[in-house]
Amino acid sequence: ASADNTITNAFNSTLTTRGTGSNMGASDILEVFNIYGQTSSSGGYSVEESRILINFPISSISADRTAKFIPVSGSVNFYIKLYNAIHPYTVPDNFTLVAAPVSSSWTEGYGLDMDEYKDAGVSNWISASSSPRTRLDNGVASSSWTNQGGDFLTGSNDSTGSQFFTLGTENLEIDVTARVEKWIAGTTGSYGFGIFLTSSNAAEARSYYTKKFFGRGSEFELWRPHLEARWNSQTADDRGNFYISSSLLS
Repeated sequence: ASADNTITNAFNSTLTTRGTGSNMGASDILEVFNIYGQTSSSGGYSVEESRILINFPISSISADRTAKFIPVSGSVNFYIKLYNAIHPYTVPDNFTLVAAPVSSSWTEGYGLDMDEYKDAGVSNWISASSSPRTRLDNGVASSSWTNQGGDFLTGSNDSTGSQFFTLGTENLEIDVTARVEKWIAGTTGSYGFGIFLTSSNAAEARSYYTKKFFGRGSEFELWRPHLEARWNSQTADDRGNFYISSSLLS
C-alpha cells in the first residue's frame, strides 16, 4: 500500500466527544468496528463507526505491465489482502466487510492515537484532504467529504467486493480486478478503497467490536497490506502425449 488510514466518529473515553476530526494515518494498525448503544438520548441509542482507507501505487503496477512483469488484462486477477492483527479486545463474528472504491483524493496524515483520538488532521471522518499537517495540528481541513465517513462508489458498475468473516480472525482477501483494471487503463481516478461493514450490519442493534489489521507502517513486513496479482505462470511441456515415430512410417 502507498497510503492507509483509519477514520472514525467514535466517542473517546469521556463518551461526550466524538473523534470525527481525528487522523490515524501513521498508525501501524487499521481498524473496523461498529459500536451500538454506548450512550442514549431523545434520538435513540448512539452508533459509532470506524472505517479503513487504503490506496496502492497504480502507476507502478501499470509500469510493471508495460515491462511485461504482469500479464495483459484478462489474464490476471488482483486481490486486496489485509492481515489480521491479534489484540486483547473482543473480536466480532459473522459479519461482512466491503471494499468500495473511494471517489475522490484523500491525504494519509500523521496521526497515531487510536484510543483518545487526539491527533487531528486529514484525512478523517469529516475531511478528505488538505495541505500536509503535523501531528496535533487542529486546523480546519480545506476539502470535506460530501458524505461524512467518506465518499465511495457503491453502484452496480463500481466493482464493490466483499468478504464474510465467520470467526472474525480471518485475513481479508477480496478480488478487486475490475476496479484495478479501470485504474490501470486510466478511465477513472485511482483513489484506493474504503473498507467497512455493510450497511445492514451497521444498522443492527448490536456491536461489532473490533476487527484489526496490520497497516503499512507495521514492523511485520510480510503482514503489511498489499495488492496481489495472480495469474497462471506455468510452463507446460507435452510429456502427457505419446507419438509414434519411425523411419519406416509414412
